[in-house]
Amino acid sequence: MMKRRSITIVLLLLFAVSIIRAGTVSPPADSLFKIANNAYNEGLYDSAVATYHRILDRGLESANLYYNLGNAYFKSNDIPSAILYYEKAKKLNPRDEDINYNLALTNTMIVDKIEKLPEMFYKKWWNYFYNLFDADVWAVVSIVSFAVLVLFTGMFVLGNSRKTKRLAFFLGLLVLLVTATSFGLASQKYYYGKTHTEAIIFTPVVTVKSSPSANAVDLFVIHEGSKVKILDRVDGWVKIRIQNGSIGWLPGEDLKEI
Repeated sequence: MMKRRSITIVLLLLFAVSIIRAGTVSPPADSLFKIANNAYNEGLYDSAVATYHRILDRGLESANLYYNLGNAYFKSNDIPSAILYYEKAKKLNPRDEDINYNLALTNTMIVDKIEKLPEMFYKKWWNYFYNLFDADVWAVVSIVSFAVLVLFTGMFVLGNSRKTKRLAFFLGLLVLLVTATSFGLASQKYYYGKTHTEAIIFTPVVTVKSSPSANAVDLFVIHEGSKVKILDRVDGWVKIRIQNGSIGWLPGEDLKEI
């Protein structure tokens, strides 16, 4: 009887110690966020960076988390990392003024000043609406507009007068356009949020090659902090395109995905 009681007490003590340890070693994410923010405010930027990454290691993310991490890297004078996490924040909240301002400011501190190719007018319009809302809002818009489309379809089919049918037809066409556009925007934003098709250069100077080989022809040079579009991957090499349209290959370890 005493032996059983002793074993039970030992097990309870071990259980209590494990709970205390878990609470000490792995505090809640919101507590870590406050700790990191306090470290940042006290000028302990390396400590803030490490603590923010502890949150990311749990598979959590948010625009605020990435933005604060970008600020901590900026204060640490790690410009490529600051740009990377500002870009990640912008991906989740593209219309945030603070994110866009800090990203633009940080981009003035990199070597490459690559001119962006002019966009066609329809692409400018699409990008304007694309950045207007996040994927969830566009999904709601598409669902609501589809419900309205069903309503106008019913009016067209069941309407008694020609005037009602005509009105329902033209309004239905307009709502159909809104539904298709909002669904396309929601799908594109969701896909963009889940994929890694852009990256930031992290090597001080990279020579971009004509093919995925160290012996290939040199095409152009790109520096750390520059943003590139990922087009393909072959044997550790990445095919990229920069904003002026130039395309080439570089080793995968020279960049980090947004």
